[in-house]
Amino acid sequence: MTNFWQKLPKPFTVLAPMDDVTDNVFRQVVMEAGRPDVFFTEFTSADGLVYNSHGIPLRKLTFTPGQHPIVAQIWGKDPMLMEKAAGIVADLGFDGIDINMGCPVREVMKRGAGAGLIGNYDLSGEIIKSVKNGAGKIPVSVKTRLGKNENIAREWCTFLLKQNIATLTIHARTAKQMSASPADWNEVAEIVKIKNEISPETVIIGNGDVKSYDEVIVLSEKYGVDGVMIGRGIFSNPWVFNPTTLALRGVRQDYIDLLLKHIDLFEKTWGDTKNFAIIKKFFKMYINNFKGASILRQKLMEAKSFEEIKKQLE
Repeated sequence: MTNFWQKLPKPFTVLAPMDDVTDNVFRQVVMEAGRPDVFFTEFTSADGLVYNSHGIPLRKLTFTPGQHPIVAQIWGKDPMLMEKAAGIVADLGFDGIDINMGCPVREVMKRGAGAGLIGNYDLSGEIIKSVKNGAGKIPVSVKTRLGKNENIAREWCTFLLKQNIATLTIHARTAKQMSASPADWNEVAEIVKIKNEISPETVIIGNGDVKSYDEVIVLSEKYGVDGVMIGRGIFSNPWVFNPTTLALRGVRQDYIDLLLKHIDLFEKTWGDTKNFAIIKKFFKMYINNFKGASILRQKLMEAKSFEEIKKQLE
């Protein structure tokens, strides 16, 4: 196995998988601002990959050469389909495969996938084994939460750590909490202790409420994680992974220039294959915290084409 996780500097940083956010285009924009040590794709349906490999699921797995190391995250509950999907991912040249066992979206959990797998020990064990078979030489990791409705993290993560996975990412909330409650990093620290006892080679990543690079350093030292994953934090600071760009943050033109790059890449890469309205969810990330931002953002939200957006920005 070629396990890139073991070669990363510590603490390392990871961009979290976020549906309709962390696509190929967004990752290129993040690279412009300051890249993390590891990229994750959007979470991708194993069923969709197997039965519709040339459609939207495969589109979620496109990437540029500069994005290595990059991990494809897949979700599902059928071990056979998860194994086949892992094989597809491996053939695409990814550095790792991550199994989503933490998505709190109701539709996903109803299917018994994502966070719906938490506590389902037999099926989860089968899925991990199957994904490993499909993955071949690339490392397999798991991203999970503290529990579904209640915290069962120590028992659940003990089980996961015994499955000989390369990396375990813990979002420090239950599925029920979504993102509403403060992340419980003390619980992450307890899982690190368990890991040190039963699976010292497994890499542990903490996730939840991280909004700055400085916090990455503090959290890793305080709670003992090997790396820190950032998701929503990037919406308040596109330069969150870059410790050398403090002077750029909050400068109006830098935000606008980054948005223009995002728009150009989105248009060139996706054209009419992606809903134009998706780009609008990013406006608050770039057009915020400067004089006239709310008025400009309102005008941008009313735009009906890329040309209208560019005109307003220029």
